[in-house]
Amino acid sequence: MKGWVVWLTGLPGSGKTARARELLKKLKQNNIRAEHLEMDEIREVLTPKRKYTEEERGYVYRAVVLVSKLLTENGVNVIIDATGHRRKWREMAREFIPNFVEVYIKAPLDVSMERESKRKDNLVLSNLYKKALKRKENGIEANGLGEVIGVDVEYEEPEKPDLIIESNKLDPIESSEKIFHLLKVKYIKK
Repeated sequence: MKGWVVWLTGLPGSGKTARARELLKKLKQNNIRAEHLEMDEIREVLTPKRKYTEEERGYVYRAVVLVSKLLTENGVNVIIDATGHRRKWREMAREFIPNFVEVYIKAPLDVSMERESKRKDNLVLSNLYKKALKRKENGIEANGLGEVIGVDVEYEEPEKPDLIIESNKLDPIESSEKIFHLLKVKYIKK
């Protein structure tokens, strides 16, 4: 039996990782296995000297889609926790992976900026927005290097996501319940 993929997409700091981790817990409680592909970890392997350019992002997202496709073909369920700011990457996943759902973790930019500023787990991303805004205030362009989604580069919202979670209204546990319910309806048959 083929696995499924749920891609949690949204701005940096929108709450994707917290919701992915809660979903993983919920799945384990129901004896359902899944691999959590966390973008920060994947980037460390694929692009150890990250520049966050459009070309580099495209390379990483194509790799994530391929790995997810291969995993699902071997019966592995996958949670992708990645901004994926271009619709084309998420649509590529939808095209290549038969059992695919896109969940938009929607949060206002100011909420995402506040959450991101409190991150302690990744020094590269620490104060990502703050640094980008300061650079812009000083008239310094990113010029492709270190472009920040939501400040330098537009986040292309999903046109037809399977589910929208407003992360400033639902906590990670409530969000994971909604995502689990969607997966249960679509792919998890008891």
